[in-house]
Amino acid sequence: MSFPKTFYRWRPHPWHGLDIGEDAPNVVNAYIEMTPFDSVKYEVDKTTGYLLVDRPQLTSSMPPTLYGFIPKTYCGARVQKLSPTSDRGDGDPLDICVITERPINRGEVILHARVIGGVQMVDHGEADDKIIAVLHEDQFWSHVNSVDQVRQVLLDRLRHYFETYKRPAGGEADVQVLEIYGADRAKEVIKAAQADYEETYGG
Repeated sequence: MSFPKTFYRWRPHPWHGLDIGEDAPNVVNAYIEMTPFDSVKYEVDKTTGYLLVDRPQLTSSMPPTLYGFIPKTYCGARVQKLSPTSDRGDGDPLDICVITERPINRGEVILHARVIGGVQMVDHGEADDKIIAVLHEDQFWSHVNSVDQVRQVLLDRLRHYFETYKRPAGGEADVQVLEIYGADRAKEVIKAAQADYEETYGG
């Protein structure tokens, strides 16, 4: 018996084994690590591709959207150049926040995300941008193509989460959220992260 061409004999690594998407950087595939219901910080284990428990959330704040990364991206020198106050890229896949109408309460899912903007963040001197997107098949958000079309209260929640999610109680964290930018800049960051990935890991 022969397998269809799209069949994976083994589970693909979500960072290296999944595709970024045929219509990138406009619509990208996203691998979701966390949901707005998670009080524990999960992230993909770079060796095995399974979800790793990183830590319980340091504060009562939880992510206001789905949170994960874009496969076959890497935050290296090109991403760093687009974040001039940083010293280097963070060496991770490019993060993405995905807005949906209906609650999705489980991680380790793959979805199609339409890119509408991003968050420029610097974490301990490292460029750590977060792409903002909407679930591509979500009819409630079908009219949205720009971060300017998103209610300010949700953008404020995103900013607040990333400013505080690494801050210990009563302490400070070396994290700066510098700006929220539009779709054109976000797509430029994605292209840079694609090029950084290809240089680092091959096409």
